Amino acid sequence: MTAIRHENRLIINNKYDGRFTEGFGKGAMNTEQQKKYAPMGLVVGCVVFGLGSVIVAHVPVGAYAIAFWRLTVAAVIFVVLSRWSGQRFPANRRAQRFALLAGAMLGADLSLWHESIYAVGPGISTLLNSLQIFWLSMIGVLWFKERLSLLQTGSLLLAVAGVVLIGSPEFRHNGNALWGFVSGVVSGLMLSLSMVFVRKAHQEVHVPIFPMMFHVSLGGMAALVLPMLLFNGHNWLPQTWSDVGWIVVYGAVMQCFAWGMIAFSIPLLPLGLAGLLLLSEPVAALVIDFLFLDKAISGIQWLGAVLTMVAIYLGSLKKGGS
Repeated sequence: MTAIRHENRLIINNKYDGRFTEGFGKGAMNTEQQKKYAPMGLVVGCVVFGLGSVIVAHVPVGAYAIAFWRLTVAAVIFVVLSRWSGQRFPANRRAQRFALLAGAMLGADLSLWHESIYAVGPGISTLLNSLQIFWLSMIGVLWFKERLSLLQTGSLLLAVAGVVLIGSPEFRHNGNALWGFVSGVVSGLMLSLSMVFVRKAHQEVHVPIFPMMFHVSLGGMAALVLPMLLFNGHNWLPQTWSDVGWIVVYGAVMQCFAWGMIAFSIPLLPLGLAGLLLLSEPVAALVIDFLFLDKAISGIQWLGAVLTMVAIYLGSLKKGGS
């Protein structure tokens, strides 16, 4: 999620994000109306997206399986939207391969994030996943020979300090803390790579948003079939109609509606404001975890969470300011 806002060669830039509005028909709001509602739309999208972690924590389906079903629901919705809007994926095989690879990385991201939710709870896992902004910076340095700014370096060190403060109490009383932190941080890397491949697909040819997301969902589904059967062979199917309903909500509302609100709103906002508002996702997840899921979060961990979110915000800013 954080990756969408980062103005960098690696990621979907604002121009690309703005194309989300293509296909919504002639009745769309004008630009001034869109800008007026963009902050609220971004906050709503982030909070709803964060609520998905609560569904994951309570539906008795494996981490890989619920990721597979989430992407399956999304694929059905996006293929319907593609037909309705008349959008098609261009006949470019390299772009198609990159889109499918992006989906494979997204599938890995979702699965590892789910594992982290099971291990350390929705709040901490969502915060760790949001560290993807620093993975993107590292990819820029190693892959694209970019240089870290002083602000980016400082924000990275601040994030490390925040994670240490969050983790130190957790490791003392949670035997699953190590796996929860590793899977949460690596899930951010997988999401960063997913954004890289989406960007590379778009560099080949302009791909409308709905067919792009259909191919991304398809790639994720294909990548998850084997690990789902290997690791979730005993709980890959929902057992009740209630579970089925929650999975449909998870795919339709979190993968399609919430993501759509975020992608729609970000291009209409100044980068600094977008970065600040995007922090509502981990904040919402932490508060929900603490108030409604009885997660014990100490004062030291709250301090670490604040430091980490400040670091994420600073890391999202362009060189030289927003």
